[in-house]
Amino acid sequence: MQCQAQDIEAWESGAGDPQGIQRAGYARLLAGLLALDAPPQSEAGAPEEPPAPIPRLPRQTEPQPRPAPQAAAPHRGTRRRPGFPRGPLAVVDQTGPALTAFFADQSSTEIPADHLVDLLQWAIDAGIGRDALSSHDRAGDPLLVLTPAASQFLGLPMDLEDRARLRLPDSHPQIVNLRAAGFKLTRRGFGPWARAYLPVTDGKRASVQLAVTGWGALSDRDGWNLPPLAPAPLARLLGTYADRVLTPRGSTAVCGQELMTALRPPTRGRWSHTDRRRVSSPNPGALWEPLDPAPPEAHDAHPLAQGRLPQDAMDEEAWDWSRTPTDTENAAFAHVVGLDINLAFIAAASSASVGLNSPPRHIHNPTFDRKIPGTWLCDLSHIPTDPRLPSPFTSTGQPPTGPAWYATPTLDYAVKDLGATIKPLEAYLRDDHGPYLTPWYERLRDAYLATMAEAGIHQDIPQERFLQAMNTLPEADPALLALLSAIKATGKGGLGKLREGPRETTTPYQRWAALDSPTWRPDIRAAVISRARVNTHRKMIKTAERTGRYPLAVLSDCVVYPAHTPSALDVVPSGPDGRGIPGLFCLGVNPGFAKEEGTRAISWFHQQHSQGLNPARYIKNS
Repeated sequence: MQCQAQDIEAWESGAGDPQGIQRAGYARLLAGLLALDAPPQSEAGAPEEPPAPIPRLPRQTEPQPRPAPQAAAPHRGTRRRPGFPRGPLAVVDQTGPALTAFFADQSSTEIPADHLVDLLQWAIDAGIGRDALSSHDRAGDPLLVLTPAASQFLGLPMDLEDRARLRLPDSHPQIVNLRAAGFKLTRRGFGPWARAYLPVTDGKRASVQLAVTGWGALSDRDGWNLPPLAPAPLARLLGTYADRVLTPRGSTAVCGQELMTALRPPTRGRWSHTDRRRVSSPNPGALWEPLDPAPPEAHDAHPLAQGRLPQDAMDEEAWDWSRTPTDTENAAFAHVVGLDINLAFIAAASSASVGLNSPPRHIHNPTFDRKIPGTWLCDLSHIPTDPRLPSPFTSTGQPPTGPAWYATPTLDYAVKDLGATIKPLEAYLRDDHGPYLTPWYERLRDAYLATMAEAGIHQDIPQERFLQAMNTLPEADPALLALLSAIKATGKGGLGKLREGPRETTTPYQRWAALDSPTWRPDIRAAVISRARVNTHRKMIKTAERTGRYPLAVLSDCVVYPAHTPSALDVVPSGPDGRGIPGLFCLGVNPGFAKEEGTRAISWFHQQHSQGLNPARYIKNS
């Protein structure tokens, strides 16, 4: 419907109020007029002053004085991207009788929207989003984080009645209004993390991500563990996460999975001489489509696991192992110290060659080839292991008793480092392979190091100074600690998504939604865990050779050693420059280095171990 001159005159005088599509169009007109008077751009592309609030449309209620949104200096962890001057997201809150958007650079503006449709249209036109993370990625959609007050202002319920599916019913007035305005929703519907989009027009897409905090978005359950924050500092924290990782799209685990896809999208555009236009084609080095796993790799609930014997399932998992100290250790040491390996499994993903797009090729009596990712049936029970060390071949740390299925890094370690002779009985091999997770690791590594540096903990500092700095880390800004936790949870959760189980109770051995994702790849997860485990075992051996010290317990990425004094410096030797010795455990901020997890008396260790508990689980200092 076109606007008439008398309508515009009425709106300008306050005698009338535009509605629906007319209202959104008038808002865009005002925003465009405002842009003509925008301050000059600096060389970096950012306004020399914070942008002025967009004029608000007149309301039919009595006019009230409104507080002017305040702007602050940009946070050093965020930057305005050339294509998106507003940054990647906005936290939307109600301030007085209107909505206000708080941006990552700590500027804010009033939003000319009374309804959800208006808000979405404003977000599409407001310059919110992020640049592509890779050459074949697409730009990130704007994210609107709705506070409970904003949700109530927009007519959304405070709670979701459908607790099973966590979504508004399709008959809800807000959903009806969205559809009437041409917006569509993804199959997940309108829930805590909703995505609304308009049909593609002239090759351009318009999509908005919503995070409804009152319904559980950004909650502890999703791995965020955020402190109570006002809208402005929340926008700064999330903006820094978006700048260093990616714009939040769900739980931290979902973000970890989405980051893999953003850095290596399944398709890329290329010019077709036949069609004389750009067409979509598979992107080399990416995961293109869902693949069924090899039977030993399948999750216990997977259809391929039906009738499978326990010994026929691959057990490439992290360690859960402990042992009784020897008499010599009891006499020599009064303490135990836990070493926690920084980003152990994320670091193991770096440069790891994993299967890509070829289905597993089954072969009998293969010759082992360390260059081919795969799952191998092999008997490693003949390889001698020191009882003071966990076996590198099992998650329990106990030596294997017969043939079992292993990922390539485990067998490679047996052959290359331990000098074993092996004869695989069967294998499922993947001929198409490559370092799929390397850019993912690098992105998370850089995010982690930048955040630790912001906390005052830098690379390449002596081990003693590192320990001192880590002792003061808990006193840092809670928002900064939450950001650090979210980055680590993104990596851990992303790897977990590679073997995600069914979310709901279903009939046994029936497919579930995650299996239809190209990134549901238990073989990749197994290879990463295998690599992390043998990396740690290698350091244990070198530490024993250098110091005569052997671990007492291991849980995942935490290793407990006996110590003379309650300090990690008693366990980890230093070189002449005060830094760690390559090949051994080193104290430092780098991924793969270690930090002090906790210290206890050795009597405490005995108490835990005698109760059948793994002391590595509980050694962390409270």
